[in-house]
Amino acid sequence: MEVSRTRALRGPNMWSRHTAIEAVVHCSDTERTIADMAGFEARLRERFPGIGPLRPASSAKTPITLAHVLEQAALALQAQAGCPVTYSHTHTTSEDGTYQVVVEYSEEDVGRAAFEKAVELINAAQSGGAFDADAAVKALRETDEDIRLGPSTGSIVDAACKRGIPFRRLTQGSLVQLGWGVKQRRIWAAEVDATSAVSESIAQDKDLSKRLLQSAGVPVPIGAPVETVDEAWELALEIGLPVVVKPLDGNQGKGVTVNVASREHMEIAYKAADEIGTVMVEKFLPGSDYRLLVVGDKLVAAARRDPPNVTGDGVHTVRQLVDKVNEDPRRGDGHATSLTKIRLDDIAIARLDLQGLTPESVPDKGQRVILRNNANLSTGGTATDVTDDVHPEVAARAIAAATVVGLHVCGVDVVAESVLKPLEEQSGGIVEVNAAPGLRMHLSPSYGKGRDVGEAIISSIYGGNRGAASEDGRIPIVAVTGTNGKTTTSRLVAHMFATQGLRVGMTNTDGVYVDGRQTDSGDCSGPKSARNVLMHPDVEAAVFETARGGVLREGLGFDRCQVAVVTNLGEGDHLGMNFLNTVEELALVKRVIVQNVAPNGYAVLNAADPVVAKMAEVCPGQVIFFASDRHHPLMATHRAQGKRCVYVDGDALVAAQGAWRESIPLRDIPFTRGGAIPFQNENAMASVAAAWGVGLDWDTIRRGLASFMSDPDSVPGRFNVMDYRGATVIADYGHNGDAMRALVQAVQALPANKRSVVISGAGDRRDEDIRIQTQILGEAFDEAILFQDACQRGREDGEVLALLQQGLKGATRTKHIEEIRGEFVAIDRALERLQPGDLCLVLVDQVEEALAHLNQRVREA
Repeated sequence: MEVSRTRALRGPNMWSRHTAIEAVVHCSDTERTIADMAGFEARLRERFPGIGPLRPASSAKTPITLAHVLEQAALALQAQAGCPVTYSHTHTTSEDGTYQVVVEYSEEDVGRAAFEKAVELINAAQSGGAFDADAAVKALRETDEDIRLGPSTGSIVDAACKRGIPFRRLTQGSLVQLGWGVKQRRIWAAEVDATSAVSESIAQDKDLSKRLLQSAGVPVPIGAPVETVDEAWELALEIGLPVVVKPLDGNQGKGVTVNVASREHMEIAYKAADEIGTVMVEKFLPGSDYRLLVVGDKLVAAARRDPPNVTGDGVHTVRQLVDKVNEDPRRGDGHATSLTKIRLDDIAIARLDLQGLTPESVPDKGQRVILRNNANLSTGGTATDVTDDVHPEVAARAIAAATVVGLHVCGVDVVAESVLKPLEEQSGGIVEVNAAPGLRMHLSPSYGKGRDVGEAIISSIYGGNRGAASEDGRIPIVAVTGTNGKTTTSRLVAHMFATQGLRVGMTNTDGVYVDGRQTDSGDCSGPKSARNVLMHPDVEAAVFETARGGVLREGLGFDRCQVAVVTNLGEGDHLGMNFLNTVEELALVKRVIVQNVAPNGYAVLNAADPVVAKMAEVCPGQVIFFASDRHHPLMATHRAQGKRCVYVDGDALVAAQGAWRESIPLRDIPFTRGGAIPFQNENAMASVAAAWGVGLDWDTIRRGLASFMSDPDSVPGRFNVMDYRGATVIADYGHNGDAMRALVQAVQALPANKRSVVISGAGDRRDEDIRIQTQILGEAFDEAILFQDACQRGREDGEVLALLQQGLKGATRTKHIEEIRGEFVAIDRALERLQPGDLCLVLVDQVEEALAHLNQRVREA
């Protein structure tokens, strides 16, 4: 078995909406059915009993290959490591013994590692070698815990997902973008972007924040920063023992020691705090430790935190009791679990000493042994939910503390005998305010009811209550795909958005554009460019040309769109690549944008293209059909059902739904040349349908159509018409048989004495795809100038030219043929032969450079 290529599909893809690893797997003849591999399955199960039943996804009659085993092993390894994955699939390709194996992942690094471990497992089962499944699962689990979002950030992201708010991790840590474009917000763990750096700095400075709270009438313990252990002890004696020793700018309970009552204990506590930063000493308040969570101007959760402790049984030592408590599966080493393991460090040993114990002491049965004075979960403490017990006055003081410091999400630490009565009545106080507070004590308390604090934070960011859909952080997205017309349609839709006054982000095969400014160049029709546009804080609407290659390589760059446009498929393009050999197989890739239309969105489909029209079956939203022939059976049925259609009726483009009609004269759509260019009429219909589906008003649509020009600046390489010494020159990027037919039909509608064409061919296409282009052109043009450029995409020198020549054999019209080396040389040769009244179609290869060359020649003329 050989794994030749592995890809991470990071968005919706042709297999599923899940993120997934896709691998191309080659199996030898003996590996195509494990039933013929003596003892293999027994050895496999011996090494990994958790693999589950082995069966192909398609049919029980299909033999189980090693590719199927790889699929199920990679999925089972992740599942046993605790990853929430359920989807996998093995596809038999057209190549004998070659399979595409697809396995869902929740974290990409874990998914890739699971694939590698699954290959190791299969190799071991084949050879009889060793495979440690427990170690493999443990390694995957550890990787998952290291990479996945922690409980605090995860709870906010989960709440966002429940509302349909999109998100994207910006780092391997806890920095997350919620929403798109102008509606994006960012969180860093439990800190929101509305909180200023000033407020965060104030919260980190315990002395400053305490003084601000005191000035606002919030009860706080007295204390001050110190620089030496002697100064710390002197201050402790001055304010009265016991005291609390902590870092001035610490967090998560690091370096905090409470109830310090002796010089020896002070030295240990000072050392612990000094390792973090400047040391602060303050009066120890008696009572329990409470954490109150304030979000915005509301108290949303409260928990009593108890210090780590064990209960003696008269048999085991303190160390053994700690080890036993740490066996609780809820306890881990970091923040991924609801509880943290208890540590027997110097501070714990000092606390034991105060109780007359050591780690090797055996406490009496029932004796409660405290191992730390502070009750942070990060140091092994436990939490009990007390949200419903908090007195209104206590809540008011907590909200005031958060407001004074300026924190939108604030963890307020309170020490008091109880939260059932005001702090002032019990000598309680607020000892700290914390930016980016940990949320797990509220989400999964050790005792009591968990609180959905993630939803509270999302509500503070986007407004509304649970389930509200009024603000979901989304901007309108129009995705466009097809064989021909994608770029023109994308640019026209973006132009109509801009006509509405929106700042538009657009990606296509020419580059990335934001508000009319090009921010990237080259073929940017893939998911990476789409994600970059959605990250831009100025973008109010987005239009994405969505090419086949990007979907195959990585999936979509977004989770869903408001409108998906499929212009046409015709005979297809790029066939014979990536195991896509037919138009129907190509449609499986192209339809991905249709499958991911929002439930309230639209798919805009070409009714005259049966393969495209069939995509309506997989659209979660509604469908707008378009076709030049309004009497097309599918169009007639759709209209009769009261659904949306766009078509050409005489000299007008018409949008209709039931008895309602909106008519736009084709003479008011300049780039169609009054309707004389059929393929431009189709581009106009698709664009109007998309604008209608996204909710643009008809005045905007009309103005957008009237002001859109098919010139090199607006749509480079898309039927750009120029005048050269009285001759007509048309530059176009058409490069397949369907494009040639459309161009021939358009050119025949234009007057000309003599017609010539300049053409090359893309070497990575099939032989027949290159030949068909000149076969079509040979029936419509008098002269053909064939050129070969430097990049032949894997072809031998002269091979593409030979295929183009073969297509012209027996041509009924083309009589003059020349072969040229170099695109610009070929263009110049064609221009030399032009006379006034002639027409020349230049099928450009290097769009930007060729157009610049043509424009220069036109200016010189």
